[in-house]
Amino acid sequence: MFAIPAPRRCRLWVHDLVFRYAVATARLRSDPTRDLRGALTTPTVTHYGAVTEASQVGELLRSIDGYQGQGMTKWALQLAPHVFVRPGELRHARWDEINLETGLWIIPAEKMKMRKPHHVPLSRQSIAILEEIRSITGSSGYVFPSMRTRLRPMSENTLNSALRRLGYASNEMTAHGFRAMASTLLNESGKWSPDAIERSLAHGDSDKVRAA
Repeated sequence: MFAIPAPRRCRLWVHDLVFRYAVATARLRSDPTRDLRGALTTPTVTHYGAVTEASQVGELLRSIDGYQGQGMTKWALQLAPHVFVRPGELRHARWDEINLETGLWIIPAEKMKMRKPHHVPLSRQSIAILEEIRSITGSSGYVFPSMRTRLRPMSENTLNSALRRLGYASNEMTAHGFRAMASTLLNESGKWSPDAIERSLAHGDSDKVRAA
């Protein structure tokens, strides 16, 4: 899918690649993009709500274990802290990507933001959760299907709605917040290589040498 660039970047591209050439070759008298300088505002970055204090993480996990809503939603919430993938990657997980015998979930490149396959090691707790789900759903199709049809994954609003039911406001905890929670606690522990943490989060590295 083609990503639409931000307005400011678009102006710079058009200025550099089109109008400067047009002026230099006498096709235009002036660059019309100059009139847009200062007119295009930089969008405000919205940070996802996330619990990052260790004592509060324990409280969150206990709340999830006590969730009284739909069972599939509870399993997804329980699995999220173990794998810390993006919410869309979790919702779209399929059984043919997961090998419980080897304890590995391989997310194909087309589902990943960086368009590279992502290998997710599964802890014994994760495997136990997935085995419980498989005993109900079988081992084909989506791991977390929609309540209406097994042909579609769980709704993108399901996990955030469940967190609201547990008493967490959107600025306190979100489905995406499990990633920030993992990153913060793992880095603060000092027990793991920052590079390994970034790789586990499937973050790309802007430095090509480091990425290699």
